[in-house]
Amino acid sequence: MGIVFSFLKRYRVAATAALVMMLIELSVELVQPLLISKIIDDGIQHKDMSVVWTWGGVLTFSALIAFGAGIASSFFAAHASQGIGYDMRSRLYDKVQSFSYAVFNRFATSSLITRLTGDVTQIQDTVFMGLRFMTRVPLVVTGSIMMALVVNVRLGLWLVLTVPALFIFIAWIMKKAASSFKKVQQRLDAVNGVIQENLTGIRLIRVFVRMGHEIRRFALSSETLMKGTVSTLRMTERTMPFILIVMNAAIMAVLWFGRRDIVSGSASIGEVVAVLNYTLRCIGAMSVLSGLVMVLSRARASAQRVQEVLMTENDAYENRLPSKDSSSRSLQGGVEFDTVGFSYPGSDIAVLSDVSFRVRPGWRVAIMGATGSGKSSLVQMIPRLYEEDSGRILIDGTKAGEYDPEALRRNIGYVPQEVLLFSGTVRDNIAWGREEATLDEIMEAAKQAQIHETIERFPQGYDTMLGQRGVNLSGGQKQRLSIARALVRKPSILILDDSTSALDVRTEGALLDALKELSCTTFLITQKISSTTSADLILLLDDGRLIAQGNHETLMSDSPLYRRIYESQYGEEAQHVQIIH
Repeated sequence: MGIVFSFLKRYRVAATAALVMMLIELSVELVQPLLISKIIDDGIQHKDMSVVWTWGGVLTFSALIAFGAGIASSFFAAHASQGIGYDMRSRLYDKVQSFSYAVFNRFATSSLITRLTGDVTQIQDTVFMGLRFMTRVPLVVTGSIMMALVVNVRLGLWLVLTVPALFIFIAWIMKKAASSFKKVQQRLDAVNGVIQENLTGIRLIRVFVRMGHEIRRFALSSETLMKGTVSTLRMTERTMPFILIVMNAAIMAVLWFGRRDIVSGSASIGEVVAVLNYTLRCIGAMSVLSGLVMVLSRARASAQRVQEVLMTENDAYENRLPSKDSSSRSLQGGVEFDTVGFSYPGSDIAVLSDVSFRVRPGWRVAIMGATGSGKSSLVQMIPRLYEEDSGRILIDGTKAGEYDPEALRRNIGYVPQEVLLFSGTVRDNIAWGREEATLDEIMEAAKQAQIHETIERFPQGYDTMLGQRGVNLSGGQKQRLSIARALVRKPSILILDDSTSALDVRTEGALLDALKELSCTTFLITQKISSTTSADLILLLDDGRLIAQGNHETLMSDSPLYRRIYESQYGEEAQHVQIIH
């Protein structure tokens, strides 16, 4: 829970005010049984109404003070807890945004969502309850015991004997519950993961008629969560019956021995009533404490999960200080791989081995290869989403590691294999690539991406709202919008990761012709020969190795694999190649 206190520092004034108000409220409440004792012994017993009215007025006034102090305490506690929740959620989100791609993949997306929402909310609520109740409960119990001893030592000793034993029991339950609630939160991650997969793949689920299977899968995951939660709650709820048994036994003891003391004259009726009142206050506080055990146990588990994210070390290359001149100058677009080797973090399987090639600024590079040959991994290393294990990557003759990652990426336009569009208008989605882009620049990028005429036919043109993830667009339209989003950045290096697969050959040819007019270096992952014939350099990958490189004519002459690919597409593709080129 140390992380909670680190966030609480900013709100220490509000937290202190909440505690002060709570102490005023508590002090007044602890005095009230003593006032009631005086009303009984000095007023009612002696039939002196002036005493009753005097101390009754004091009792009423003190109740009003406690009421006002309680409201003020709640206000300050709410301010502090909501502020902590906001700051923690913002810090978490910033931390996740700063993760390198490799570090980000250590956490399941569903788990990060749970930590940003459920775990932070749990901590936030616990802070409020801590300022209002958690500190109040032990003080109520301690204060009640002390006041009971002040009123009557013999009767107050019964509280001294019972309460410490209950605290030991509750501490034991809390320790066991913390680990159980951590497992519950992990099961909640699993449920959120199933939900996320189902909502994302709803089309596929319907087409394959797998609704029943997915419903059963969700039910199984939800049932596991339910059973774990019930088991944990059952354990924490055992505290309440045990507390009531022990405290009711204390009440019986106070009544039994109180009656004997009244008869013997060693105690008054008011003193017995006061001790009983303090005992009931202890019961009330301990009853609240049983509920707080569950809240605190969940908060402890949530705090550990939040701290795990905040304490995760980012990859060194994301935080490395860039060389001053390399990060400030604009890129020309030259790229060189020198015997580069790479494997994903935590894996011994080589994704790329001894890859070497050189690309001059403005070249178009086509990358071909079978699935799993390392094409996407290769291009993702250019914007430093991953760092090479061996060899070196040079951009404009400077090691990529010497560039500030943010400055480097501002010079790169990237279109991923899996298209991702955001909620908003068509204009918003293209301008997402460069916020300051004007409408003319947005339209120019759309024309280059061969999507402008299509957008013009939309009901509201560039102001047409897109459904979630672009659900109201075709696959080809999504790809072209994503390409426009990359082009509006006016990048020095453009990476198209198999992002023209949904385009027909004629549209793709028009797009590639438009890209010729740009001065950027283009990396195009493709399986279409029609996309490679005009490339300045073709890289042919197989099982992570660069087995051939050169232009179309060179590979047709020197690479049997490239010739086989060409021949497999010759009947249909070659005709289009002749038409387009």
